[in-house]
Amino acid sequence: MPRVISFEFYADDTNRAAHFYRQLFGWRINSFGGPTDYWSVLTGPDEQPGINGSLMRRVHPIRSDAGATGYVCTVEVDNLDASFARALTLGGCEALPKTAVPGMGWLAYMKDTEGNVFGMLEPDVLAL
Repeated sequence: MPRVISFEFYADDTNRAAHFYRQLFGWRINSFGGPTDYWSVLTGPDEQPGINGSLMRRVHPIRSDAGATGYVCTVEVDNLDASFARALTLGGCEALPKTAVPGMGWLAYMKDTEGNVFGMLEPDVLAL
């Protein structure tokens, strides 16, 4: 069955977006340089489950009333409350408050500094 093997997200300010995700999740984000403003995003070691992706400058502006404007990626976190609070201090804003997902854990959606929606999930250790 085909699986998602990479992600790509967009930003009005790629430096600001890179800072946000470096500080929130500790991702390694590096520019390829040159005129394209394209960045690699490494989310963790290759031997662990997950995918890596890229960041690039947004070509068309998003509307302020738009919901999710692309794929919504969800990141597993150890402590949703702490990660949610950290995202707020880094300039993110709430898109969907903390919600129980029975048998899975706790989920919240945020908007990053560029208006992209992403999820954070704290797994329910009892459900694992």
